[in-house]
Amino acid sequence: MADLSQIKCPTCGNRGAWFDGDYGPFCSKRCRLIDLGKWFGEENKISEPLRPDHFAGYDELPPGTSLDET
Repeated sequence: MADLSQIKCPTCGNRGAWFDGDYGPFCSKRCRLIDLGKWFGEENKISEPLRPDHFAGYDELPPGTSLDET
């Protein structure tokens, strides 16, 4: 499992325990808003359309199961 105590902020690159704060994985509200602005300005975007094969195997999951819970 990844060490979440020292992750790199996706915007500025500073390392810290960002998931412990309010803005994880970003180090601050500023970095989070910068990233959001890049999505709105289409600097960040999904590079290709999703295809049915991207979802192969997920149809067998039981209803209501969260993939984020371990």
